[in-house]
Amino acid sequence: MTKETRPKVLFFDVNETLLDLTKMKKQVGEALNGREDLLSLWFTTMLQYSLVTTASGQYEHFGHIGAAALQMVAANNGISMSEEEARNVVINALRGLPAHPEVKAALAQLKKDGYKLVSFTNSSNEGVKKQFESAGLTDYFDECLSVEGIGKFKPFTDVYNWGARKMGVKPEACMLIAAHGWDVAGALWAGWRAAFVARPGQQLFPLALQTEINESDLQKVADILVTFK
Repeated sequence: MTKETRPKVLFFDVNETLLDLTKMKKQVGEALNGREDLLSLWFTTMLQYSLVTTASGQYEHFGHIGAAALQMVAANNGISMSEEEARNVVINALRGLPAHPEVKAALAQLKKDGYKLVSFTNSSNEGVKKQFESAGLTDYFDECLSVEGIGKFKPFTDVYNWGARKMGVKPEACMLIAAHGWDVAGALWAGWRAAFVARPGQQLFPLALQTEINESDLQKVADILVTFK
C-alpha cells in the first residue's frame, strides 16, 4: 500500500487533537494554586499511570487516573487535595471544551469526500459523548470508540488491534490522526498508518516510525487526505 492510497477508516484522538485544552489547563492550573508550570508534569503522570494500570492487568477510567495523578503532583508540591476535590477538578475541566477553530470544516471536508470517521480515545464513552455534544462534533463521526470497551489504554498494541477489529478492517487500512507523539508511535508499531497534528508543545517521538503526514492543524491534514485515491 502506497501512501497515496486512501485508508479505509480514519481514527481520531480527541483531547488536544480535536478539542482545545486551553480552558482545561487554566482550571487545573488554578487547582494547583496557580502553578501552571506543573501542567505538563500532571499530564505525563496521568499517562504514566494509565500505562502502569494496563501493564498490571487493571483498568480505571482515565478521568479517575487523571484525578489520582493530580493528587500526586499536588502532594509533591505541598498542595492539599482530596480524591473528591481532584475528581471534581478533572471532570469540570474536561467539560465544555471547544473544538479547535479549523476542526469542524476539516471533518466536514473529509466526510464529504467519503471517509469513514471514528473517534478513538482513552477517555470514557460517557465523557466523550458529553464533550462532543458540547463542542458540536457528534454528527461528524460514524462511530465513537473508547478504550473502555477493551479495558486497556493506548498506546498498547492490543488497543489498536481491537479498534481495527471493531471497524472490520485490517490494521494497514487504519490511519490514526493525533496530536500526541506517543499515540502515533503506538499506532505505527501496531501496523497502522498515522498523521500527526503538530499542536503547540507537541512533538513526534524520534525513535518511532515516521508518519506520512505531519502538519500544524487538522485542515492541512484533511487537504492532503482528500488527494489520496
